[in-house]
Amino acid sequence: MERRINWFGLAAGIITLVVVVVSLFLPWWQLTIGDKLIQVNASPMNTNFGLLSLQFTIPLIWAWNLASILTFVAAGLVMLLYSVIPTKSYSKELLGFSYKKPIYALISFVAGLLVLVAIASFLGVSIPVMGSSNVALPTQFMPMGASISVLVSGSFQLPFWLAIVAAALCIAARLYHRRVAKVPKTGPETAASPTETMSTSVSA
Repeated sequence: MERRINWFGLAAGIITLVVVVVSLFLPWWQLTIGDKLIQVNASPMNTNFGLLSLQFTIPLIWAWNLASILTFVAAGLVMLLYSVIPTKSYSKELLGFSYKKPIYALISFVAGLLVLVAIASFLGVSIPVMGSSNVALPTQFMPMGASISVLVSGSFQLPFWLAIVAAALCIAARLYHRRVAKVPKTGPETAASPTETMSTSVSA
């Protein structure tokens, strides 16, 4: 019997694990204020902040990052397991667990980023999601109403684009499951059609 593999799922599992490894070293999105005076490295798996040459994180965010890492690793491994046994009775449950995780993480990250930008805009600070611009700090926060502007740069990094690829492959794996898990009705076990049965009876 020919072994079936969900190739989209196999690729999705591999890329998901690659996203985890790369995210440990690079953020999904980076915000730089001034000449690296302040840096915000945002990622579901490694969010930290930089002030001059100092790097620090917040314990609550660190715990959330750790949970995200474990979730991504589990999703990647389960997706790989599912991909090589897509016809098992429990394969659909494995797929249901694994394919949603990168998609939800990507949507949540983008939504959180948009909320952050909206809050900053409400406070009078325009944060560029991509690209650079001179941002004027609100005068109400400055002494004697002084006007100060700083160069602010925002950019998506490699792990973010890999996460998009992983999410797209997960969707493809879910769609392809119906085809790869379908058992063909061929072979000697296949029941004879009514026409064939009637023909046999007449011949007899």
